[in-house]
Amino acid sequence: MLKLSLEDIINQDLEEFKNCPKFHNCEDCEKPICVMIVAIADFPTKNGHFKIVGFVNNKDREEHIAIIKGDIINKEGILTRVHSACLTGDALGSLRCDCGPQLSHSLTMIEKEKLGVILYMQQEGRGIGLLNKLRAYALQDNGYDTYDANVALGFGPDQRDYEVAGEMLSKLGVKNIRLLTNNPEKIKQLETYIKILERIPIELPVTEYSLDYMETKKLRFGHYLSEHMRKKIHKKMI
Repeated sequence: MLKLSLEDIINQDLEEFKNCPKFHNCEDCEKPICVMIVAIADFPTKNGHFKIVGFVNNKDREEHIAIIKGDIINKEGILTRVHSACLTGDALGSLRCDCGPQLSHSLTMIEKEKLGVILYMQQEGRGIGLLNKLRAYALQDNGYDTYDANVALGFGPDQRDYEVAGEMLSKLGVKNIRLLTNNPEKIKQLETYIKILERIPIELPVTEYSLDYMETKKLRFGHYLSEHMRKKIHKKMI
């Protein structure tokens, strides 16, 4: 069987996208789920040199991307991060969360390994959106934790869904992954769509502003944190 390259896959998708019978009106698409690549470009960054790939889909109709290092097609154990967009942390340097440092660290790890992928998913604020996340911030300023703030706004504690992410990995020809995460729910959902060989912890320094956030991740969301990290959190809180 002829092995497809990433360029082959992209060219096939671009042709399919160009000839879409619904004229890209994804809300009218009859397919249960349709995920297509619509763009690829060179992507040099301060963390390394990558390719950036743009996707469209008919499920959430968001514009998700993949940041790719090396030839990942049909490779085993691809180092992978599925990262939910966080404008405040990723772009503005917020110290209330660890999102920005996690993204930067993941890019650096993948660059060092010379093979890997980051899916950057438009699921701000655990899926509630940017403005609702800011409303949740306001509630947190008045004593709520991140779990209860989302619930108080009428959402589930975590609204994210990983079906599109799984389809993106499949589209990129990824066979199985080593997942950079501390989140057991992310593992549980993604395992429905792709085999996870190993969980790779991703723990970074805690700030005085992210203490409550990290404690909530551990106690309310069940995130895996090492004993060393738990001691650091406890030490800073007393």
